Amino acid sequence: MPMKKFINDPQNLTAELLEGLEICFSNKIRIVSDKIVCRANPKSDDKVAVITLGGAGHEPALSGFVGEGMLDASVVGDIFAAPGAPKVLEALRMFKREAGIILVTLNHAGDRMSAGKALRDAAKEGIKVVEIVTSEDISAGIDADPEDRRGLAGCVPLYKVLGAAAEKGMGIDEIVELGERFNRQMATLAVAMTGCTHPQNGDPVAVLPDDEMEIGMGQHGEAGGGRSKILTADETAKRMIEQLIKATDVNSGDNVMLLINGVGATTLMEQLIVYRAASKILAERGIVLTDGWCGEMLTVQEMAGFQMILCKLDADHIELLKAPAAAPYWSA
Repeated sequence: MPMKKFINDPQNLTAELLEGLEICFSNKIRIVSDKIVCRANPKSDDKVAVITLGGAGHEPALSGFVGEGMLDASVVGDIFAAPGAPKVLEALRMFKREAGIILVTLNHAGDRMSAGKALRDAAKEGIKVVEIVTSEDISAGIDADPEDRRGLAGCVPLYKVLGAAAEKGMGIDEIVELGERFNRQMATLAVAMTGCTHPQNGDPVAVLPDDEMEIGMGQHGEAGGGRSKILTADETAKRMIEQLIKATDVNSGDNVMLLINGVGATTLMEQLIVYRAASKILAERGIVLTDGWCGEMLTVQEMAGFQMILCKLDADHIELLKAPAAAPYWSA
C-alpha cells in the first residue's frame, strides 16, 4: 500500500521541514549551518547556553522548543536518526563561553554516541560543557538502571526548567543541580495502539494487532512488554498513573506536574479524557496538581498513543516552569 503523506522527495524531508519551521517562526528561530536551529534573538554570552540534539520526524520536538526562556539551539539529525558528532561539536563551538554550556541528551544509543564523541572533542578544545542525560521512561522497570531507561518527552519540561534558570543568569553548577533534581523526580510511561511508518520509505516501524495496545512502547516502536487487549481511557490512565506515582514516590501534599503527550494519531479529545482520569486519581490521593499540559510535544509520525509524564515539583521548579518563554511550540 503506498504511503499517504504530503511530502516531496523523501530524501529532502529534514531540510524542507526545517525551512518551513524557519519561515513560519522567523521571529523566534533561525537555521544556522544546515541543521543547527538557533534562537533568533540570542541571549548574552555571560549566560549559560542550553543545547540539545536528536533526529527529525518527532515534530514539534526538538527544535520547536528553541527560543527565549528555553533552548538556545537544537542540532538536528535525519528522520529518526541522531546528528553526527561533527555537527554537535560545531554547535558547541558556536556557543563556547565562559558561563558554559549544558547539553541535554536523550538516552538513545545514537544520540549518546554522537554526544559522547562531541563532548570529548570539545574538552580537548577547552569548551566548557556539562551533559544532562534524560532517561525517565520506566517501562524497563521502576528500579532499572538509568542507563537502561529511554529518554522520552520528559526532555521538554526539562528544557523549560533549564532555559528559565539560564535566562535568570544562574551559574552552571546551580542550573545543573536543579535540572538533575528535576530529572530524578520525573517518570514517563508510553502506550501505543498502532505503530508508525518511516516517512522516507513507508516501511512500518512497529505493528500491533487491531485489538491490542502496548504500555511501554518506545519512541520508535521499541517493545515495552506490556501488551494487552485495548482498555478504556479510565482503565489505561489508572494502570499508567499508578506506576508513575510509585516511580516518583509522590505522596499526599506533594506538588506535581502531569503531562499527556500525544504521539501523532491520538486526538486531543482522547488525550483530555485520559488527563481527566489521571488527575482524579492524583486528587483522590491528596497529590496537588500544580502544573500540567495536554497535547503534542514529541510525536512519532502517525503512531496512535500517548506518553504520560509525572514529575514531583520543588518550589524552584514551579517558579521556573511558570517563567516567561517564547519558543515556537511553548509560550508562557
